[in-house]
Amino acid sequence: MLGASHELHPAEDLVSTSRADSSAGGPARPRLSAAELLAAKNTRPTQSPGDLAADIFESGQELEEFLAFTYAERHRDPA
Repeated sequence: MLGASHELHPAEDLVSTSRADSSAGGPARPRLSAAELLAAKNTRPTQSPGDLAADIFESGQELEEFLAFTYAERHRDPA
């Protein structure tokens, strides 16, 4: 947990929790390391590429239609 006694290690990458500039008038948000942000979300490392798989399309036909549309859009004349 984060507290007043939290120390940052120089090797940690810092990630801003807000895109707002601290000079914009509001209070500055604390900068957290990537490890701290991941721990706050209870994330776990990916064990295998299969962990990234998701069932997005309901059928092979739906996937083929999406791929055909994507291919056509990428090769469409922008003019």
